[in-house]
Amino acid sequence: MRVLYSFSVKIYALFLNIAALFIPKAKLWVEGRKSIFERINLQIEPGNIIWFHAASVGEFEQARPLIEAFKKEYPTKKILLTFFSPSGYELRKNYELADYVFYLPIDTKKNAAKFIDLIKPEAVFFIKYEFWFNYINEIYKRNIPLYLVSGIFREKQHFFKWYGGWFARHLPYFKHIYVQDNASAKLLGSLKLRNFSISGDTRFDRVYKNTLNPKKFDSIVHFCNNSKVILAGSSWPVDEGILADYLNQCDGSIKLIIAPHEVDDNHLVAIEKKFSSHNPIRWSKHDNVDEELRNSRVLIIDSVGKLMHLYQYADVAYIGGGFGVGIHNILEAACFGKPIIIGPNYQKFKEARDLIELKGAFSISNLSEFETAINNLLENEDILVAKSKICLKYIDDNIGATDIIMKDYLKR
Repeated sequence: MRVLYSFSVKIYALFLNIAALFIPKAKLWVEGRKSIFERINLQIEPGNIIWFHAASVGEFEQARPLIEAFKKEYPTKKILLTFFSPSGYELRKNYELADYVFYLPIDTKKNAAKFIDLIKPEAVFFIKYEFWFNYINEIYKRNIPLYLVSGIFREKQHFFKWYGGWFARHLPYFKHIYVQDNASAKLLGSLKLRNFSISGDTRFDRVYKNTLNPKKFDSIVHFCNNSKVILAGSSWPVDEGILADYLNQCDGSIKLIIAPHEVDDNHLVAIEKKFSSHNPIRWSKHDNVDEELRNSRVLIIDSVGKLMHLYQYADVAYIGGGFGVGIHNILEAACFGKPIIIGPNYQKFKEARDLIELKGAFSISNLSEFETAINNLLENEDILVAKSKICLKYIDDNIGATDIIMKDYLKR
């Protein structure tokens, strides 16, 4: 089975090499892995390394509180941070608390052995659902402690299928698996595992910390100008279409801040066309006192890395991705007490299911449902405040996962 798995990984890499000829993101994935072992050999001093691996930006935010805790507890240890996706690597390749940041070489048996030979980690932390089975096997063979942080398990994963025995046999290779919820613990228990406990999700610690000292932007205050403000975070074209249709027919006092998932120029131009009747402007092109900011109804955030701080200025958050493969991070909005609207594809995300059940978030499938949800919030101050309190309490009830993991790790 390992041969078949490794072959499938190589086929996936071959596909991305072909896609790199046409897709910029795939090109970054491929280019970032060229001569990677030579660069690792030149830059890394092996040993005394704690290795954290995250798929992309969201998983990095789960790793980040733990990295900070490790740096505080073990200031002489070196932190190695690896990413699978260009989205994570390109945004966090200069992360100040990481001593080394690299793409993860593709998961073949040879690569895994070579990578571990070069870095010689003291401990390894994989985040959420990063299961690279050749790496897991190699780490286990060398008796290196391996942990899964903020793990989430679902019945549809291959571990729990009739054909999933080979995959499931790797789960005991983890020294400990820290899961987010009871449902995940129950599934692991069904496999007769004992190396797990419920710790919660470290992302709550990260987003909560952000609210304690968020960055301030005078230009955003100038744009909002005491209006009711919707902030669309990580939006995709279908999300932007709904927002444009709504803005075309709603009260002219409502403003929109839109932070698209992709900020390439083609997408930004398409957004400007959709909102052309509302004087859309790009944030980077206007200073703090530009009157055009005050007079515009649509502000386009045309850079990355600022979204988590911008929710403080909104009345309601719309989080994109729910009409595609799944929603983006809703906790960054919830931690500022912003009621949340999302598309229909949210079932894989525990925090979305929780907040919908608590009625701090709302799922919509079309423009009509969006209008009902947003108008109910913006036209009724008591309802807006009540939903805000629900979101704040949800965050407060779920912080602390990092402390749980660190205390447990220090006992081992």
